[in-house]
Amino acid sequence: MTSGGDAELYAACADDLVRLATGLVGPSDAADVVASAVARLLGSPAWRGARRKRAYLFQSVVNEARMHQRSQRRRVAREQRVAVPDRVHTAPEIDALSCLDALSTRQRAVIVLTYWHDLDQAAIASLLGISRGSVARHLERAHTKLREVMADARDV
Repeated sequence: MTSGGDAELYAACADDLVRLATGLVGPSDAADVVASAVARLLGSPAWRGARRKRAYLFQSVVNEARMHQRSQRRRVAREQRVAVPDRVHTAPEIDALSCLDALSTRQRAVIVLTYWHDLDQAAIASLLGISRGSVARHLERAHTKLREVMADARDV
């Protein structure tokens, strides 16, 4: 974001980037994910040569969210390995937002952009720098996974 045009692009996209990150990693980590993604872009030689910088920004946030989620899963797994087991086991309360955790980062991004940002598949494809067919495929897989997770939640 070193040039004036880059700063203007970021200013124009910042709110949308944070909203996307919020849907991917939650509100408490969204701003950090966006900041990390943008910081990575600052030092990237690929950024200077990018032709579709807006799509590159959004894709960078999706990638940063994926890394953040991977890190969180590893942290939770480490904590669970050393935690003292509880004596009382209760069924966890499951809501629709927690079901999104079962989706891949790309599937979650497509769901968030479709239903929270109200974008069509062509707009999402342009925003993420992927084909419209990929958007449709990720959306269908997300719907299938959400149906499975919700069915499992009802059976608990």
